[in-house]
Amino acid sequence: MIEPVESSHPTPGQPPPALLAAVQRIMRPLVRGFIRFGLTFPVLSDILKRTYVQIVQEEFRISPDKPASDSRITLLTRVHRKDVRKFRIEDAPPSLRLGDASLTAQIIAGWLGDKARLDRQGKPLALPRVGDDPNSFEALALTTSKDMHPRAILDELLRTGAVTLDAQDQVHLNTNAFLPGKDFEQLAFYYGLGLHDHIAASTYNLSGGPVPFLDRCVHYSGLSQQSVKILQQSSHELGMQTLLALNSKAKQLEAQDQTNANADQRMTFGVYFYHAPDEETERDAND
Repeated sequence: MIEPVESSHPTPGQPPPALLAAVQRIMRPLVRGFIRFGLTFPVLSDILKRTYVQIVQEEFRISPDKPASDSRITLLTRVHRKDVRKFRIEDAPPSLRLGDASLTAQIIAGWLGDKARLDRQGKPLALPRVGDDPNSFEALALTTSKDMHPRAILDELLRTGAVTLDAQDQVHLNTNAFLPGKDFEQLAFYYGLGLHDHIAASTYNLSGGPVPFLDRCVHYSGLSQQSVKILQQSSHELGMQTLLALNSKAKQLEAQDQTNANADQRMTFGVYFYHAPDEETERDAND
């Protein structure tokens, strides 16, 4: 079935039971990952308290020019005043920025978004590593990062398997590298980016935003493993077609907006596929 994510209007001061059930379901796969990577409850508790304080400071002020007081933060979050004071004094831990972790994605987006670097079927052409050709890998790397030498970028992409280099000094793109690679830092970056933006869109819709974000899913149960394999392959093919088409459109608009003083927006569009035994899904939904 295909279901829209519908808006809900919670009762002021009391979390709706449906929301509590949804949060519990969301937390189960998160906690599985936390335990696997050693992120214990005290660490998570500290992150949550710090985030509660930051959100109230940034988004729940009484007026734009009046910072939220410690008392107001404690009132809205129930975080103890001594913790509020501590978090307001301490510097926030550094976050992973869109930089080295996304270099592979930037190279691939530039390669796949430029028709001059694609064949008639829209597949990536092999690029000369260096030379006067404006479509060389060296030229692509220089447009992607001014701070790193093209050879250093190539070495990193070779290391992660995003590209290969043949005997004719031609660079070939591994189209599967459009997905995040095996590098843990890069995977963690996209873990945060993808989940953050999806949850942000869903939260906006749940709060009754006037123009809902696109948030749709297809889900079925009672399927055989063979049927799931067929659907997984179809999802991969259709998803990649959509990503490539949207990437090409975004690259065109990005170039068009370079001289637009109001070009201060970002966007994310993603696809995913997940499957599990029915009993695991029911357990996550009901526990």
